[in-house]
Amino acid sequence: MTDSSDITLEAISSVTQITADDWNACANPTSGEKAASSNSPDDSRKDSKADYNPFVSHAFFTALEASVSATARTGWAARHLIARCSGKVEGIVPCYLKNHSQGEYVFDHGWADAFERAGGSYYPKLQATVPFTPATGPRLLVRPGASSTRIRASDTDGPTCASRFPYRNRKTRPTRPA
Repeated sequence: MTDSSDITLEAISSVTQITADDWNACANPTSGEKAASSNSPDDSRKDSKADYNPFVSHAFFTALEASVSATARTGWAARHLIARCSGKVEGIVPCYLKNHSQGEYVFDHGWADAFERAGGSYYPKLQATVPFTPATGPRLLVRPGASSTRIRASDTDGPTCASRFPYRNRKTRPTRPA
């Protein structure tokens, strides 16, 4: 059995740094995988087509990058968080390091202005999101199986994540689009 100390976290700067099979196994697992990992008989009856969410698929994120819609140049620098157990991808949080609040459906310009007037630096911000869509759906993508509970629990380990992903470091701050 895997405990949380066996979980390693890394940030990747492009969806192409992970295979589509690994990403989709976490984002849109098949009904067979769900049934095998389910604790509830009701979950095993769900059809994978009904649960499929195109907005968290590898193909969608690949299209955002290939079209240059979500890139560092446009203020959407990918920093997808990957959780691995014994080298196997078990969880993903699609994240972007943002230097603005454009393309979002909850605007925080007022908060950003107030924070900066008070002497803080609001940007860059690390945001777990799917760019350019108000569609609801999961943002903590976890492969079904023995490790899924531990991967979900490791998400609450804030100090560990913050020390491994120091996104407020000005040296890594993306430039604002022209």
